[in-house]
Amino acid sequence: MKAMIFAAGLGTRFKPWTDKHPKALAIVNGKSLLQRNIEYLQQYGITDVVVNVHHFADQIITAVKKNKGWGSNIVISDETKEVLETGGGLLHAKKLLAGDEPFVTLNVDILTDLNINNLLAYHQQHKPLISFGVSNRNTSRYFLFDEQDRLCGWRNVTNGEEKISIHKPHLQQKAYSCVVIFQPEIFSLIRQRGKFSLTTTYLDLAAEHLILGYPDNASDKFVDVGKPESVLVAEKLFV
Repeated sequence: MKAMIFAAGLGTRFKPWTDKHPKALAIVNGKSLLQRNIEYLQQYGITDVVVNVHHFADQIITAVKKNKGWGSNIVISDETKEVLETGGGLLHAKKLLAGDEPFVTLNVDILTDLNINNLLAYHQQHKPLISFGVSNRNTSRYFLFDEQDRLCGWRNVTNGEEKISIHKPHLQQKAYSCVVIFQPEIFSLIRQRGKFSLTTTYLDLAAEHLILGYPDNASDKFVDVGKPESVLVAEKLFV
């Protein structure tokens, strides 16, 4: 099974570190976010990893070479000309992720203990196009699901904005855990081009294709290391 770690972002919320470094190399208890996510994948036997780069790309490439991929086979997806966000970044890495098996994606600034084996078993059992972890944690933006955990829409509870793909009563709000399993045919179905978010792709495909939220109620560790102050939170959970 292959994986992709999204590490190309500008990290604007993580200043001043990101004025001189990529967020992927921010340190939590002596290890970079990138190393931690590579080692997280290794726990599940996943060692073929694509990493996309843009902001201070040379620093990430140097770190990967210096540390020999931290024991994994790391392939760089070069976005130095333009940062493409998660959806565009995934599409740009199409050739690097090619194959007949599902693959997994992670965000470099998310640390979690979600069990990928359990997520994969759920994916194999229900056979959706996409499965991703969801939880009941509090956030400002939620995906909306029916009683069978099928993705139906998205909601921003701060400003009330909603995007509905499937109109059903009693939709449930769930928070996105950013660990995602895709079927390889996703690349032939993505209609967006250029710079775009995976959220846009999910909502575009949800009405015609089965996209499921895996209820990750067993996981008790999740930190969005999006701001410098969240490093302290992460260090309490990830030693």
